[in-house]
Order: sequence, then C-alpha cells, then structure tokens
Amino acid sequence: MKGKCKLMVVDNEIDVCNFVKSFFEMRGFGVSTALDGDEAMAKLVRENPDIVILDVMMRKGGEGLEYLPKIKKALDGVKVIMVTGVDSKDAVESAKRLGADDYITKPLVLEYLETTVLEKIKSLKTSA
Repeated sequence: MKGKCKLMVVDNEIDVCNFVKSFFEMRGFGVSTALDGDEAMAKLVRENPDIVILDVMMRKGGEGLEYLPKIKKALDGVKVIMVTGVDSKDAVESAKRLGADDYITKPLVLEYLETTVLEKIKSLKTSA
C-alpha cells in the first residue's frame, strides 16, 4: 500500500461523519463520507478507500449489514469496520458472517477507533 491511507465514513448522522473525518484528516488520512448505503456505493469505486467505517443503523435498521457484502464485493481487499449503538451478540455475529473486519459500539471512543484503523492498515500492508 503506497501513499496516504484512505477511509470512507458511512453514517446517517452528519455530525458523526464530520467528527470522524476531522479526527482522521488531522492524522494525515484521506477521508470521504456518505450518509447512507446508496451514497457509499456511488462513491466507493471513485474514492477507492482502504477502510470503510460503516454504521449498522442508517435510514432503516440493519442497513449497514445489507450494504456490507456489497461493499466487500465492489472493492477487493477493503477492510470494513462496523459501528453501532446496539451492542447485540446477534448483530456482531451477523456482521462477522457477512465479512466485517471489526465491530465497534457507540459512543465512539476515537482513540479506540484509531487503534482499530491502524491495525487494519497494518494488515493491509502485510497482505499487499
């Protein structure tokens, strides 16, 4: 992996998108945002993110889980970190089964999110 690592934040809460975007841009990442699964799919190939931070609940419950396999299929090798306010064992298992690389619950602890993103970047570099 060469150059700046790129992230895409997909969350229906614009404040969350902007907050996470600012946090990672200050650390040298390229960051794009999308407010729902359709917008994410429209931007995905053009933006070509290394990591997608994907909210489980957007316009409807489980929308993130619906788009997770579509994102994984559209971009080979992309790492997807699921984010949700619902800490349910079933949701975690569904996300992992559908290809999620990690799962974080809200409220977001940015230091933990950063550590998780850096771990995924390291795994991208070793598999490249």
